[in-house]
Amino acid sequence: MAERGQPPPPTKRLCCRPGYGSGARPGQQVDAIGLSSGALCAGPSSAAAAAAALGLLPLGKTQSPESLLDIAARKVAEKWPFQRVEERFERIPEPVQRRIVYWSFPRSEREICMYSSFNIGSEDPTTAPPGGGGTAPSGGADAAENRLPFRRGIVLLDDGCVDNVLQVGFHLSGTVTEPAMQSEPETVCNVAISFDRCKITSVTCSCGNKDIFYCAHVVALSLYRIRKPDQVKLHLPISETLFQMNRDQLQKFVQYLITVHHTEVLPTAQKLADEILSQNSEINQVHGAPDPTAGASIDDENCWHLDEEQVQEQVKLFLSQGGYHGSGKQLNLLFAKVQEMLKMRDSNGARMLTLITEQFMADPRLSLWRQQGTAMTDKYRQLWDELGALWMCIVLNPHCKLEQKASWLKQLKKWNNVDVCPWEDGNHGNELPNLTNALPQGANANQDSSNRPHRTVFTRAIEACDLHWQDSHLQHIIRSDLYTNYCYHDNTENSLFDSHGWPLWHELLHKGVTSITNLEGWVGHPLDPIGTLFSSLMEACRVDDESFHAFSDFTENMGQCKSLEYQHPPAHKFLEEGQSYLTLAVEVALIGLGQQRIMPDGLYAQEKVCRNEEQLISKLQEIELDDTLVKIFRKQTVFLLEAGPYSGLGEAIHRESVPMHTFAKYLFTSLLPHDAELAYKTALRAMRLLVLESTAPSGDVSHPHHVASVVPNRYPRWFTLSHVESQQCELASTMLTAAKGDVRRLEIVLESIQKNIHSSSHIFKLAQDAFKIATLMDSLPDITLLKVSLELGLQVMRITLSTLNWRRREMVRWLVTCATEVGVYALDSIMQNWFTLFTPTEATSIVATTVMSNSTIVRLHLDCHQQEKLASSARTLALQCAMKDPQNCALSALTLCEKDHIAFETAYQIVLDAATTGMSYSQLFTIARYMEHRGYPMRAYKLATLAMTHLNLSYNQDTHPAINDVLWACALSHSLGKNELAAIIPLVVKSVKCATVLSDILRRCTLTTPGMVGLHGRRNSGKLMSLDKAPLRQLLDATIGAYINTTHSRLTHISPRHYSEFIEFLSKARETFLMAHDGHIQFTQFIDNLKQIYKGKKKLMMLVRERFG
Repeated sequence: MAERGQPPPPTKRLCCRPGYGSGARPGQQVDAIGLSSGALCAGPSSAAAAAAALGLLPLGKTQSPESLLDIAARKVAEKWPFQRVEERFERIPEPVQRRIVYWSFPRSEREICMYSSFNIGSEDPTTAPPGGGGTAPSGGADAAENRLPFRRGIVLLDDGCVDNVLQVGFHLSGTVTEPAMQSEPETVCNVAISFDRCKITSVTCSCGNKDIFYCAHVVALSLYRIRKPDQVKLHLPISETLFQMNRDQLQKFVQYLITVHHTEVLPTAQKLADEILSQNSEINQVHGAPDPTAGASIDDENCWHLDEEQVQEQVKLFLSQGGYHGSGKQLNLLFAKVQEMLKMRDSNGARMLTLITEQFMADPRLSLWRQQGTAMTDKYRQLWDELGALWMCIVLNPHCKLEQKASWLKQLKKWNNVDVCPWEDGNHGNELPNLTNALPQGANANQDSSNRPHRTVFTRAIEACDLHWQDSHLQHIIRSDLYTNYCYHDNTENSLFDSHGWPLWHELLHKGVTSITNLEGWVGHPLDPIGTLFSSLMEACRVDDESFHAFSDFTENMGQCKSLEYQHPPAHKFLEEGQSYLTLAVEVALIGLGQQRIMPDGLYAQEKVCRNEEQLISKLQEIELDDTLVKIFRKQTVFLLEAGPYSGLGEAIHRESVPMHTFAKYLFTSLLPHDAELAYKTALRAMRLLVLESTAPSGDVSHPHHVASVVPNRYPRWFTLSHVESQQCELASTMLTAAKGDVRRLEIVLESIQKNIHSSSHIFKLAQDAFKIATLMDSLPDITLLKVSLELGLQVMRITLSTLNWRRREMVRWLVTCATEVGVYALDSIMQNWFTLFTPTEATSIVATTVMSNSTIVRLHLDCHQQEKLASSARTLALQCAMKDPQNCALSALTLCEKDHIAFETAYQIVLDAATTGMSYSQLFTIARYMEHRGYPMRAYKLATLAMTHLNLSYNQDTHPAINDVLWACALSHSLGKNELAAIIPLVVKSVKCATVLSDILRRCTLTTPGMVGLHGRRNSGKLMSLDKAPLRQLLDATIGAYINTTHSRLTHISPRHYSEFIEFLSKARETFLMAHDGHIQFTQFIDNLKQIYKGKKKLMMLVRERFG
């Protein structure tokens, strides 16, 4: 609508008096009169009758049949622009014009809803209330509804806020009062709507709404006109009214108009007057004048009003948010709106998608990601996939015109040639065959696309432009369920079929059905054919309240349609007996999920396969299975098991075929209550994971069913392997849970797990799951399931025995717990075969120790004989481990054998034998201290002397951890007597070069008499040992020598900041020197030597003189 004070826009069609430049043909006036007579006979029809004829009232509520005038006017109003009506008839009676204008306004609220709201949880506005999202709780969804323009518009209408409604020709105006809020006063909005052929073509509202959708005020006015058409003042187009005025009336009309709105229109009025009075002005070169109320011209495109600028701004805003603030959700809702438009056959679907795509292509992140070599985010990648799929829907629309498709193709190629256009596979270049090249019309048209190095998200849509609905194959498929040509020898179209009567589409259709050479699966396909077909069929069988057949009732009850049920509606004539859309939907989903398909290359493509499979299964899980659907499940499952290479559940599959674990788990849980044998057969078949097998299955390569044998044996890049293995584990766990109490099936499941699962962590999880199920608190333990758990645990032990696994200790402890639950014989068995399950350290420190603990004995309720037998096995294990790994197991073996003298002596002898070869001083010192603690001081002394032979402490290792062990060994020797001390001191002198350690030992040895404290704490009488005699003389000389050597070593690289520390070191050295009878002389000579040798270090030597003279 033209703004006030502005000249009418030139896009409005020009109107003139009847007969002046109308182009009416002779003989047409009779038709007009005839049409008029019908109008005079019929009179205005009631709104109720009109609504009933349109299907807007439920059956049984129609009051009277429509008049012929209304029927004709309604059809004309839907299809013809009003200019064509004027050109066809020289004179159109006013009643006829009124009925055409009356019926030209939209009659359905569906479109109003579509252009004013997103949809919550449904693509169909008749089945779910519009809203901002599909996952919010019901309370949140209700709140979102109330804020939406469509819902708010209904409230405004119901509250009587719409007033001053006036329809002038094809223009509707009115005021809508917005009630006062807490922070805002009451406002009155002026609304103007133009319409043509039952579509709103433009809207204006003084509220200043800036959004993609119509504001609530436009909704309120539109619904007022739809629901209360008889309360709307209806006038013919303003040009018709002006035609009826004479010159004086026209002048009065113009002057009054200028007077009322002089401040707004006076400049424009004067400008127009000047142009009209000028003979050569442009305005005088054409007949008639624009009329914004006169409807559309023949050349005008008939489409609903869409604010293109707002679409672009909103998409740009969402993209700039980078996935934050729910922008990804908003973009998905925009895509859903495009789908809704396509479903309604609204041409704005393609228009809106074009605007969205332009903003996507202009996203600056595309260039940034390409420059940095980084992949786009997963959510953003999914949006591009949706974009490409929607363009496929656009170009494959059977109702589109050839010129439209040509325009789309040109635009798609333009986008496709942009460097930053995302690639289809998301992983930079997986070449797939062009399926349309075999079609006659596609041989040349796709030449350029087939030569492109990479397929983009638009490539499929570009290829689809060459497809047409008149294709021979497609027509055969549409006409016949079983599409084969058995008479191909005599058929004129035999070139379209192979020797078996199968159709040839680039020779891939046949291959896709009978072998795995079809690289693209239906589930995970960029176009999601199975998901799309499933959703379409499910939509057809959706059952809701009868009141929803009338959209007017829908808008009154829109908040009450949250949950939907799926039933088997009556079969249509083109469905076979017993079939329904629901059964077909389920069957389609099962066929697609069970198709054997190669795992695609690239992380994104593989994740998409998994994601689409889970999404489809999630939709299936919403359906409650009845007897009919159970039959479908049985039928399809048996077919998949026997279908050969077509099926992912067939006997022979490709090594890189997508695993069926997730699908099989769903089939298993669905079939288990109805056909347990079939359920287990399916799940067990699906357990395989050939990609992890070392060799591919062998077979006869000449037979088409043995496809896997010709595949190169290589390890592919499965980025989703961890997810695949976890799904395999989930399937196995589900079977274990279901098989509880069934010995035969538990054995079969166990065998399948041991054969097919290669991950130790997943086997361990299954073992834990089985253990939990077998030992539920509310029932007695299931011994068979416990044995299965134990067997799986033993397999984990064997797998991880020679590999590093951070959970290994947890696994060992759990296995002992499991074996304890199984019984004493299981514990004895794992100890007898420990070398195949555990390392020696694990066997002694965890297994044997736990077995011999009091808690285990109490848990097993063992008698004395059983306890001794179990302990004997543990001691035997300990000795064997000590023999194999004495360094780590000797101490544990001694501890475990304490109560058996023979075993203890054997363990001690093992330690002695290993002491001279494989054991370190720290290990020997540890065992020696243990021996002293157990009351074997002589054995402790023996081991300490052996440890000393392995020790070597240099002059600067005064903080070495072995110092405490050396001091303890000397103290032990000193306590045992002079002979023991004399024997160990030479070892100390040989092994220890650290002066401070030697001086510490020397002082300790001079404080008490050797053997002063006996074995039983009795004091022995005796004299202190002399420093002038062996063995302390040897120790004293070694200590003095160590101080001298250490001093020279320190002075070699000393720095001034260490001078004070060095002086303190010399003070300690002097104390040791003075312990000898000539120590004072020796120390003085030592200091003099230092002064002479290191006289260059003047400051240091000055400090030495100050302290020592």
